Amino acid sequence: MRLLMLAGILLLAQPQNNANALKIMYHKDTIATVHRTEFTHPFASLLNQDQYDQLVDHIAQKVDRAPLNAKIDDQGAIIPGKNGHKLYRSAFKNHFYRYYYSHGSAKMRVPLIKDYPKVDAELLAHICVQRISSYATFFNAGNESRAHNIDLAAKALDSHVVFPNETFSFNQTVGMRTKKKGYRSAPIIVRGEFSEGVGGGICQVSSTLFNAADRAGLKIVERYSHSRRVPYVPSGRDATVSWYGPDFRFKNTYNQPILIRAHKYGGSISFALYSSDMINVAPRKVPGASTHLPKEIHRKKESLHSSQP
Repeated sequence: MRLLMLAGILLLAQPQNNANALKIMYHKDTIATVHRTEFTHPFASLLNQDQYDQLVDHIAQKVDRAPLNAKIDDQGAIIPGKNGHKLYRSAFKNHFYRYYYSHGSAKMRVPLIKDYPKVDAELLAHICVQRISSYATFFNAGNESRAHNIDLAAKALDSHVVFPNETFSFNQTVGMRTKKKGYRSAPIIVRGEFSEGVGGGICQVSSTLFNAADRAGLKIVERYSHSRRVPYVPSGRDATVSWYGPDFRFKNTYNQPILIRAHKYGGSISFALYSSDMINVAPRKVPGASTHLPKEIHRKKESLHSSQP
């Protein structure tokens, strides 16, 4: 047994013979060079599936390109989406097996399959017809960091489409709020409530969207209020969010897709929800937000990790 183990170790320790290697090409570049012995169990002439799976994942990370959904610009014009592509895994497997179970060297180009955008220009043109709901809230535009964060989140939500029976997640759609993504620390005090953290102001975005979704009659799946009242929406009409905590989610219970339009202008953030003219909306009555700007006081070294009001 020890002799067999020693033989396996010596086999693995031998330098690879590039004459028997497989070159994997992406366009004109060699993105990987592998050898049969790297994928063979040391004590049996069997393919090491774990090693093969690691190779496939490594190749996919290098070649996959996500498609871009169609969007609507500030002038209302539709910007067409773009196709992406991803590793054609079954075709790659066939190429690799052909090399693995033969002799000598080989070269293969990474097989790709088109990845189409979920939202194309035709769909947007179909569902931007009828406005089914809208809601706006107001803030002090003089707080530049907070206003900047609100603008970033609004842009992440603009032109997002929620399909029938699909559940929208604020956190998943906007993504993690980090400095790397451009979010700033926005310390504020609202009616004696201190808060400070990267992404401050995001909860005003989620709260505004909640009221627009609720007004449209959509099913609210998950929504949490702040521990204390916030001034930009009526009492009990807020939706606090945090990447590692609360989320705001709603389900599209209609038979038509819902288009989210988000717009930050000056000291206001507004959402308008659209769909096709075939939708039968069952709206709810929702109180409007006050146009009175909340008093904001800057204070350093104050941090809030649970939410960003």
